[in-house]
Amino acid sequence: MVSRAIQTKSVKIAIIGGSGIYELFEHPRHLILDTPFGKTPRLEIGDISGIPVAFLPRHAKPGSEKVGHDVPPHLINYRANIFGLYSLGVERIIATSACGSLNEDIRPGDIVIITNFIDMTKKRSYTFFDGRPLKLRNGKIVSGVVHVDMTEPYCPELRQIIIDVCKNLGIKIHDNACYVCTEGPRFETAAEIHAYKILGADVVGMTNVPEVVLARELGMCYAAIGVVTNMAAGLQSRVSQEEVLQIFNEKLEVLRNILVEVIKRIPPERKCNCASTIPQE
Repeated sequence: MVSRAIQTKSVKIAIIGGSGIYELFEHPRHLILDTPFGKTPRLEIGDISGIPVAFLPRHAKPGSEKVGHDVPPHLINYRANIFGLYSLGVERIIATSACGSLNEDIRPGDIVIITNFIDMTKKRSYTFFDGRPLKLRNGKIVSGVVHVDMTEPYCPELRQIIIDVCKNLGIKIHDNACYVCTEGPRFETAAEIHAYKILGADVVGMTNVPEVVLARELGMCYAAIGVVTNMAAGLQSRVSQEEVLQIFNEKLEVLRNILVEVIKRIPPERKCNCASTIPQE
């Protein structure tokens, strides 16, 4: 259940990522939400520079008070996670994730701002609109077939704020990266990476889809910051989980600095068109 303290304070910004983000919060408290799609993991609610923010650890177990890296990417309940944030009143999501590079100009330790994606996943739940009635925040009931525009899946307004913050902080970024999402939990083969590179992908990861799709279906702004942890298969001798975690953890302080400044710069009202994707009939 949502506590009275949380209900009386609107939370319009959320971060999705790893547990190292917790340190940013002032006056943190937590909750677990029960959604039509299942329970969320433990959500942290707190202030960053006086601004209410929700944090969702995407790999934590649903319904558990414990936060850990316990759920593999192909088994994450993305619908419960995104709908839980939506039910809190969240309008903007900043996601962080580790990714491998397919682009020789993008090296381990670099930061990328994702602009588009290629979906190579296989067995996930990709939509809220599966024909069953869904109640939106405004009380409207949506049912039947819904097709949502995905021409520009990542919010341009939120992306630009992140880019401007990185420039002001002197952080080198790649601000136009195409992300290919694979099923996991295994890493990709060298042949797969070669094919994805031909298709135009710059980085590869396992979590951005359907997360970004679901956020867009509910008219939520979504932007993704990728930390490049390795060159993808075939571009270095081998890929290891230990390497990925090490590089990502080394960049946590940089990520925290970016997130704090971005949250301070987000304007109260949205000027993008992301909300227009909410079904009108």
